[in-house]
Amino acid sequence: MISKIALSKAVGGGYDAFWNSKKRYRVLKGGKASKKSATTALNLIYRLLKYKESNILVVRAVMNTHRDSTFAQLKWAQEKLGVAHLFKNTVSPMEMTYLPTNQKILFRGFDDVLKLAGATVEKGYLNFVWVEEAFEIDSLEDFEKLDLSVPRGALPKGLFKQTTITFNPWSEKHWLKSRFFDKTDPDTDTFSTNYLINEFLDDTDKAVFERLKSRHPRRYRVAGLGEWGIAEGLIYENWETGIKETNSDDWEAFFGLDYGYTSDPTAFIAFKVNRKLKEIYIFDEIYQKRMLNCDIARAIAQKGYAKERIRADSAEPKSNDDLRRLGIRRIMPSVKGRDSVINGIMNISEYSITVNPKCKNCIAELSSYCWRKGEENVPEDKNNHLLDALRYAFYDVKRGSREEITEYSSQMKGGWDI
Repeated sequence: MISKIALSKAVGGGYDAFWNSKKRYRVLKGGKASKKSATTALNLIYRLLKYKESNILVVRAVMNTHRDSTFAQLKWAQEKLGVAHLFKNTVSPMEMTYLPTNQKILFRGFDDVLKLAGATVEKGYLNFVWVEEAFEIDSLEDFEKLDLSVPRGALPKGLFKQTTITFNPWSEKHWLKSRFFDKTDPDTDTFSTNYLINEFLDDTDKAVFERLKSRHPRRYRVAGLGEWGIAEGLIYENWETGIKETNSDDWEAFFGLDYGYTSDPTAFIAFKVNRKLKEIYIFDEIYQKRMLNCDIARAIAQKGYAKERIRADSAEPKSNDDLRRLGIRRIMPSVKGRDSVINGIMNISEYSITVNPKCKNCIAELSSYCWRKGEENVPEDKNNHLLDALRYAFYDVKRGSREEITEYSSQMKGGWDI
């Protein structure tokens, strides 16, 4: 068994109440680098060893996001606690087995409801659940489907059921706040944490947060201090996360690109629009710094979008030419003009927006893109790289209406072949 000295050294401080909670729901919101995922992984490995009939189900919105997050984190926890040699970890199927007792850690996603609801183990009880990045879960109704399925059934004396929920609190409008934080529930323990209690950070790590604090105080409060994202002043309010069925002819695909390099990321967005229902579904993104044009072309091609028409920032004509030369032949410059930013925002705001949970950077931008304080109709020029790309591509949504075609044609006369 793991010694108390080894355990305290691995875990560090600040999480005693969380570690020892046995309530039905253990809900932890926190900023980045707050140890919340690492501590949860350590705690679950420890509990698997302590409770010999226990098993664990680990859940995320999308199954294929486990490998580089929860699966890697739990492997790290095994190493950290000195018990990795006692585990067999496989990715196909994705599961972990504690060899001395054959206890299991299973991994599932909300994108495969049948496998999620049908999760079972041969030995013992599936009594511990970890929902990581719970902000990605579309709705309370989706969470309750899981909650009714796992954990369930009577347990022997000494064993208990618990669902642990961890997330970054990007928006105070999310169902997690109203369900777990806005009312007292005797079956729930809630916790908030941040990087300030992470004694494993060095001075350079802390300096990153100090710069964020001075340059982007709103984002610092959420990503740094783990406070709820403030809805007041958000530019886009009519949005949610989820997965939509968009195979009908009413849905059209559009693609946008905003260039970046050192300070800002290159941001590519893929979305579909249903003009009849006034709905936008954002289903893919690229979001990365220090991308050369060849890297951008390769990433777009790898995702299968090389033949699509893509609206890119017109301030980068050389980059647009490079991408055409590199095989992204239908790249088009964005159409800018007086008040194009505010008009683009207003046009998009006429639609409801659903974001696939895997598009985490788009979710983060929608949760923090705000109007400049004290200035009417002036957006802050930050947290908007993917949203600028969305705005570029949305021009083609608007020009598709009959009354826009003439105006568009006159603007583009002598220009690009569309």
